[in-house]
Amino acid sequence: MKTSFVFLADGFEEIEALATVDVMRRAGMPVITVSINATLQVTGAHGVVVMADALVDDCDLANAEWLICPGGMPGATHLAACEPLCRALVEQNRCGGHLAAICASPAIVLAPLGIINNRDAVCYPGMAVEGYGVNWCEPKMVVVDGNVVTGRGPAAACEFGLTIVAQSMGTQVANEVATGMLID
Repeated sequence: MKTSFVFLADGFEEIEALATVDVMRRAGMPVITVSINATLQVTGAHGVVVMADALVDDCDLANAEWLICPGGMPGATHLAACEPLCRALVEQNRCGGHLAAICASPAIVLAPLGIINNRDAVCYPGMAVEGYGVNWCEPKMVVVDGNVVTGRGPAAACEFGLTIVAQSMGTQVANEVATGMLID
């Protein structure tokens, strides 16, 4: 299985990033956390400091299984301003590769890049932007449309991760992970 990448920027939503990584790793998926900062240290929106596995400039994103953007503010804004990440997201989508974004990132990162235009998606309440042709599907918590998974916010983090697992490894594996985590 190819490696997946979860991108971290100062102000990221901790539970969305870390729960997703945790769920994917429980399923046996190789996942690398990637700092878009100049250093591996990244501070979340609620002051949780994490050390990413790699820096964005050191990663070959061309053959990724998943490119994943957690939300949080101003984390999503920082992700949207990261040119190497945006180029990788557009190319991954062009090739039909898997993409996922949760909370503010569907609206702040994916929509302006044209990735979810004319698609179903969800984002954090109040973050939905008009003018991109996105079919915002509130109040769903997680939506899959083709190669893109979007999630609504922190409460959807485990379901978001499990949906990513189901898309790559099947619903049986996702259900086994959920059972082990005591998720009904």
